[in-house]
Amino acid sequence: MASGPLAAVLAFARSQLGVPYVWGGASPSGWDCSGLVMAAFAEVGLHLPHNAQLQYEATMGDAVPLSALQPGDLVFFGPSLASIGHVGIVVGAGQMIDAPHTGAVVRMEPYTWPDLLVATRPLAALGPGS
Repeated sequence: MASGPLAAVLAFARSQLGVPYVWGGASPSGWDCSGLVMAAFAEVGLHLPHNAQLQYEATMGDAVPLSALQPGDLVFFGPSLASIGHVGIVVGAGQMIDAPHTGAVVRMEPYTWPDLLVATRPLAALGPGS
């Protein structure tokens, strides 16, 4: 069972399941992918920008191999590292929580999309045990 900052990030993300996707959304009335990530990590004092590309750039120093994903990692999607268009929060067992697109809600789904590019571990910035 997760504890500390990881538990707080995952609890926040889970509490948003079912909230509608809203382009540019950054509140419990509607989220886009990066708004959800921004709010979840703000729960533990990590302030990320509201843009998937910029979130990757802010966390790329904590990159992790896709074969070593852990809950709390961020997974980034797009045609290239210079054109990231989506981000999700890994919750384990091949699943992420994300706000995928207009007409959808925040949901848990597999992160094995064909355009999965890279992953980062933002909680590493908080030190061991995060």
